[in-house]
Amino acid sequence: MRIDSHHHFWGYSQPEYTWIPKGSPLQRDYGPMDLEPLLRSTGIAGCISVQARQDLRENHYLCTLAAKHSFILGVVGWIDLRSSNVESQAAEFALMPKAVGVRHVVQDETDPQFMSRPEFRRGIACLRKHRLVYDILIFEHQLADAIRLVRDVPEQVFVLDHIAKPKIRKGEIGTWSSLMTEIAHYSNCYVKLSGVVTEADHQAWNESQLIPFLDATAAAFGPERIMFGSDWPVIRLACEYGRWVEIVEKWASQFDSAKQEQIWGGTAKAVYLHR
Repeated sequence: MRIDSHHHFWGYSQPEYTWIPKGSPLQRDYGPMDLEPLLRSTGIAGCISVQARQDLRENHYLCTLAAKHSFILGVVGWIDLRSSNVESQAAEFALMPKAVGVRHVVQDETDPQFMSRPEFRRGIACLRKHRLVYDILIFEHQLADAIRLVRDVPEQVFVLDHIAKPKIRKGEIGTWSSLMTEIAHYSNCYVKLSGVVTEADHQAWNESQLIPFLDATAAAFGPERIMFGSDWPVIRLACEYGRWVEIVEKWASQFDSAKQEQIWGGTAKAVYLHR
């Protein structure tokens, strides 16, 4: 069973999605009926829907969609991890249909130790008993903080989104690769091959620029802790869905069939669905 471990849905409005670039193809609604044909055409049977707003209403929105559409296998929502009410927020979300994890948009935080602060750590500490995974959304320069988090909370399952957004546009791989090796040392951390192409030049990228970053991810984590993800529809800023699937298929063909199965669905099942 192939799984896309990372995509988004939204009913577009500029005030709620200020991060969406003006004049881009993202400035419209994207729902299950837009994604389902893409999954079918690429042989992907199910997907994990990930929050795109830091709002508790996002949980109800995504879980309602998941309850109506069987191909939506899980929902990574949002709760305010720094709130004094984080426990009740986590408990409420965990009871919703197909709730599997939460995420905070740490990439937008300016504090280099945001994930090390007591309030955030208190929120992380309440996730495990509700069987919720935590998705780490950061840029490369925030990896040091993420390493501390993964190291200090070994009982929590973490998933590193978008291979930590390395500097693909600049072709700078050395520092990022070393940090990825360091965070991969901790077996409670997994990684998604999502959001990769959008870290390259949207207009001038080519496949050969991406492969060294995929190779370094595999060298650090091994196929058994890697999961395919598209980051659709955000990926449309640089690449269409089918093209990204083709790139990953070609790259993953270097591994044996068992390892390919891990990348294409086994890892996502183990992390999000078999908890």
